[in-house]
Amino acid sequence: MAEKIFTKNELAQYNGQNGQPAYVAVQGVVYDVSGKAAWQGGKHHGNVAGQDLTAVLLNKSPHGDRVLKGLPVVGKLSD
Repeated sequence: MAEKIFTKNELAQYNGQNGQPAYVAVQGVVYDVSGKAAWQGGKHHGNVAGQDLTAVLLNKSPHGDRVLKGLPVVGKLSD
């Protein structure tokens, strides 16, 4: 199966609201955070799913990119 390529507009649809899964992009990779309790409702500490959170994760998060380990990868974010 071909890897899904998301535009920013397409990614925005996956915000964890109205039955949609919650996806976030980090460094061009799109992850499914729907299964994480911390992302219930598509929100986590002021961040909203359906966005590129590279800057937030790498510059502001105390966890860094280690929180991505084990998350399902659902595709790539187009430039």
